[in-house]
Amino acid sequence: MFIDYEILKLIWWLFIGVLLAGFAVMDGQDMGVGTLLPFIGKNDDERRVMINSVAPHWDGNQVWFITGGGAIFAAWPLIYATAFSGFYWAMLLVLFALFFRPVGFDYRSKIANKTWRNSWDWLLFVGSFVPPVVCGVAFGNLLEGVPFHFDDHLRSFYTGSFWALLNPFAILCGLVSIAMIVAQGSNYLVLRSEGVLQQRAKICGQVSSLLFIVLFLLAGVWVYMGIDGFVITSAIDPNMLPNPLNKTVEVQAGAWFKNFSDYPVLWTFPALAVVGALISFLSVSKLKAGVAIVFSSLAEIGTVFTPLVAMFPFLMPSSSNPISSLTIWDCTSSQLTLFTMLIVTLIFLPLVLIYTGWAYKVMSGKLTNKMIQENSKNLY
Repeated sequence: MFIDYEILKLIWWLFIGVLLAGFAVMDGQDMGVGTLLPFIGKNDDERRVMINSVAPHWDGNQVWFITGGGAIFAAWPLIYATAFSGFYWAMLLVLFALFFRPVGFDYRSKIANKTWRNSWDWLLFVGSFVPPVVCGVAFGNLLEGVPFHFDDHLRSFYTGSFWALLNPFAILCGLVSIAMIVAQGSNYLVLRSEGVLQQRAKICGQVSSLLFIVLFLLAGVWVYMGIDGFVITSAIDPNMLPNPLNKTVEVQAGAWFKNFSDYPVLWTFPALAVVGALISFLSVSKLKAGVAIVFSSLAEIGTVFTPLVAMFPFLMPSSSNPISSLTIWDCTSSQLTLFTMLIVTLIFLPLVLIYTGWAYKVMSGKLTNKMIQENSKNLY
């Protein structure tokens, strides 16, 4: 017996939000460390401490990103097709940047040559810095509306350009994203290192947390003051089959705050982002790295869900033809597909969480310069 189609659509909106938040939390650790690698690692031993703190986990963390993409393909095929058309070059940029991570981790320490290792350090920086920035830019463009439309045969046409994606508000969102990721990576490095490297990571955690709060609030003010939102103005059947043209949509000032006005409990998400980052700042200042990681993770969850609940039920608003905007009601897969995916997720997601927890427990503890030197041939 299937779950009601409307409920399944809501469940998969929530699940994909969880996958995006999981990607930010888990991959945020190794991407944050990778972004800091050329800057706070002052010698080869310190950089190897940083690399070995995340190298055993980065590929497992990457599963959240891959699973999120797969879930969007299966649950929201119209979103997948339209996004890959409109954001094609941006997604290629992310993929090419990600190529540097596996080869960087594997080859960086194969040759004891300073130039060789420095080159890989900068490539690991690129592979860690570019994806979160581009993801933030993508969220910024979603809030502004994406220039695409459908014809009568539901063929999607993107009318923008790659450079148009790099508008001021979208760049601000990219900065919010990288500040959030660097805070997460800094806190993790404080947990796994000691001495001067730990102190440098602490300072980075403090600065990035405060910078995140400022940029996040600035982005919120920008949305409130200068970005119009989208509102469905016609009756809509939550159980409808995919057809984004079967509705009317208007662009209205302040519409992205309507859900917060109608349901004040939703303010929990932006509050979680700000308060989480603030407690993370206070905790890392006292070298309470575990507490800092918990609250920077909560800040990331709040940050991911803030635009999702602001836009709900919109997933990909269209700036060129608002009627073509994609919502959770009119771009999802069939009821059977969503139900089957739900059963598979309920079976395998707990296994992934159990394995991830076990892996982090087994490979926990401090990494030191002495340990790197004594096990040089067996470590990254």
